[in-house]
Amino acid sequence: KKDYKLVKAAGGIVRDKDHNMLFIFRRGKWDLPKGKMDKDEGKKHAALREVREETGVEPFLIIRKLESTYHIYTEKKDNILKKTYWYEMMADNTQPLIPQLEEEITEIRWFKPDNLTEIYSNTYPLIRDLTDSCLKI
Repeated sequence: KKDYKLVKAAGGIVRDKDHNMLFIFRRGKWDLPKGKMDKDEGKKHAALREVREETGVEPFLIIRKLESTYHIYTEKKDNILKKTYWYEMMADNTQPLIPQLEEEITEIRWFKPDNLTEIYSNTYPLIRDLTDSCLKI
């Protein structure tokens, strides 16, 4: 851990009343809305803010906390260890979907939980595992 800079992030698996799930398309892959936490920002607040900023959707309820995930990457010659706090959330699916273009989000869509083939064929393994664990509970 001493060789990495720790970055904290938060995000969500957003579902509607029919259990559909909200995904974003960023940098050529399907992903979940998430982002870096601001200094002194609470985890739940950051997760709700990131969903709103990246998708335009305002979740109205956090259902539960999901397991946190870790991944590593390099940024400007720094080795980064990113810890992401995840929450399952509810939102109304009639809200306008507004991709945050400055975050390179080009598409946002609701997917039925029994039809995630398109997502699973073009996402990160961590996102697939997180989505699977949410569906099994």
